[in-house]
Amino acid sequence: MRGKWKALTFFILPFALLFAAFYLAPILYAIKQSLYKIERQGTFGKATEVFGGFDQYQRVLSDGPFWDSIGRVLLFGIVQVPVMLGLALIFALLLDSGLVKGRRFFRLAFFVPYAVPGVVAAIMWGFLYSPNLSPFTAVTGSIDLLSADFVLWSMANVVTWVYVGYNMLIIYSSLLAIPQEVYEAAKIDGAGAIRTAWSIKIPLVMPAIVLTTVFSIIGTLQLLAEPAVFRSFSSAVTSTYTPNLTVYSTSAIPNFNLAAAFSVVLALATCVLSFAFLKVTQRGGDK
Repeated sequence: MRGKWKALTFFILPFALLFAAFYLAPILYAIKQSLYKIERQGTFGKATEVFGGFDQYQRVLSDGPFWDSIGRVLLFGIVQVPVMLGLALIFALLLDSGLVKGRRFFRLAFFVPYAVPGVVAAIMWGFLYSPNLSPFTAVTGSIDLLSADFVLWSMANVVTWVYVGYNMLIIYSSLLAIPQEVYEAAKIDGAGAIRTAWSIKIPLVMPAIVLTTVFSIIGTLQLLAEPAVFRSFSSAVTSTYTPNLTVYSTSAIPNFNLAAAFSVVLALATCVLSFAFLKVTQRGGDK
């Protein structure tokens, strides 16, 4: 029995140490920082960090632009996530159907955008959207894709372009795990390709769809690279356009204590939304 515990400790300890050092420690440090504030004696006095309790959180709760940014990314996620995952599901079903020739090529082609770093992708699409730089002047000349009305959806297009292939591979891997006997039974019952996809494939890959949705919810609330890059292309993107951009801008002032409070509140909001979605899907599955 002692030997089993030693083996278990040997395999778990490296992960536990790294998890504590690079995950738990930063979270605890951010919580600690959020409970302090900076005070000065006079206008040019020496800055002193003192315990402020929940003063920083009161500032967060009364910060209108921060809550506006959360509402903005929620609207972004309500539209972008279903479109992205819908495309990923369609592409995965097409690759699994056998109707597409050269599946290896298309599987790689769909995944290649994910290999492009997010900042590089945002810069590339920013140039394509810019009326003075884009080769598609017929479109950018008549529609300002970097205006306040369209810039959010222009960023949604960038995120969709990058992550469709990534989510497609997760769903496609789940499709490959379905036993062939299930398809043979459906074929014997007279089910066609569309009926098989709708009644068998999609229900069986639902756990993968739920997983990718949770990842997408987390990624939506952490949107940073695209708005940070688009600030140089569009005046509509402010320093508080998304929650993570608010955290970044606040820490650059620098006001690390308030930035830490923003981060803690954002992390809690992300956890609440993710767990709420999981609970809703689990109830639906139980029915």
